[in-house]
Amino acid sequence: MTADPDSGLLSPVRAGTPAETATGDRAWLQAMLDAEAALARAQARLGTVPAEAAEAITRAAEAGGVDVVELARGARATANPVVGLVKALTAAVGGPAAEYVHRGSTSQDIFDTAMMLVAARTLRLLVADLDATAEALGELARAHRDTPMAGRTLTAHAVPTTFGLKAAGWHQLVLDAAARVRRLLDGGLPVSLGGAAGTLAAYVEYARRDQDADGYAERLTAAFAEETGLAAPVLPWHALRTPVADLAAVLAFTTGALGKLAVDVETLTRTELGEVTEPAADGRGGSSAMPHKRNPVLATLIRSAALQVPVLAAGVTQSMLAEDERSAGVWHAEWQLLRECLRLTGGAAHTAVELARGLTAHPDRMRDNLALTHGLIVSERLSTVLAPLIGKAKAKEILGAASARAVRERRQLADVLGELPEITSVVDLADLLDPAEYTGAAGELVDRALQQSPGPPKKL
Repeated sequence: MTADPDSGLLSPVRAGTPAETATGDRAWLQAMLDAEAALARAQARLGTVPAEAAEAITRAAEAGGVDVVELARGARATANPVVGLVKALTAAVGGPAAEYVHRGSTSQDIFDTAMMLVAARTLRLLVADLDATAEALGELARAHRDTPMAGRTLTAHAVPTTFGLKAAGWHQLVLDAAARVRRLLDGGLPVSLGGAAGTLAAYVEYARRDQDADGYAERLTAAFAEETGLAAPVLPWHALRTPVADLAAVLAFTTGALGKLAVDVETLTRTELGEVTEPAADGRGGSSAMPHKRNPVLATLIRSAALQVPVLAAGVTQSMLAEDERSAGVWHAEWQLLRECLRLTGGAAHTAVELARGLTAHPDRMRDNLALTHGLIVSERLSTVLAPLIGKAKAKEILGAASARAVRERRQLADVLGELPEITSVVDLADLLDPAEYTGAAGELVDRALQQSPGPPKKL
């Protein structure tokens, strides 16, 4: 029977994106082979594996020579793919060097290290997309620093705000996500090296043959970390799943940050609002039944990831309850959950770049919507100004009655208040009822947010 590839048919947010490639079966297989080769090189640096053997293992560690489907199906007999991988790699190396493949190691050392390699490679793609998204959102915030729009709370008009401040909020969330990803890349993704039960006993025993084994475990861990580009952990973490839980948490936060952008865009794109539109492209947003529709598909894809990843991340975090020195099933349960978290988050971030760069704001529609409540959107301002002039209680009573009358008679609040001498005698209504003049510190907040933005992203 032909294997059915996981092509993303049911997960369009990641289909065809760089993150999908970086987390696919072949990428995971290559990461396991990279871990095996790095381990051999690390042992060669410390004199417990011949240099020529490490070189032979490194040359043979190419995923192209391994049948992924056969490896996957063989893993049903061993509960993990490393056993079959070691057999295939040993055969590929051949000769005397084959004796040194996987020397002293255990499946979890290789698989967990490979998992961190896959994560690091995916996170580099992710952070680049987050940087690009933040840059585009920063430009949007700057361009619309003073563009007034209705602020909405509990779905209804509240007080005026600016589109620039809304965009600055999206921008800040994406920066927060990028900072969390960078912290992981700067030392939060460690190699796994513990041997059969977390004591590194076999590694140390091999070292005893030729040298003083004191401190060998620490030196080997450090060398392995250098060979992989990952961090060196304080302790083996076969059953101490902090690195995986931290990774899942960051991915959940990142999709949440991008999801906030997505859900706001979906709301503002509604026909009744029309305050923003997504970038257009041939065939995008079409409906199978309604020719007139242009659906906000980029935001929809991002939101779909933001709804899935936190749930998957909860499953990963639950795997901290690993019994003994290696779990039976808990460790295994992480794999697919974490991969989905990585590729969904990567797909969402890749999609967000296009959304942020092409998002178009419509200030005219924002102004039209500000006027929908006939001036009621600035009632807070009137209350604040009138309170010290006529008393807080009286101001509230008059404005409450006037607002109700304006709604009932479908009149402008200014016209209703203009008929009340107790109001017109103490304030100039014309100066108080323009929503664009009641955006508080929105402009200053935008400036502050953009001033705190980092410079050009550093290379990872």
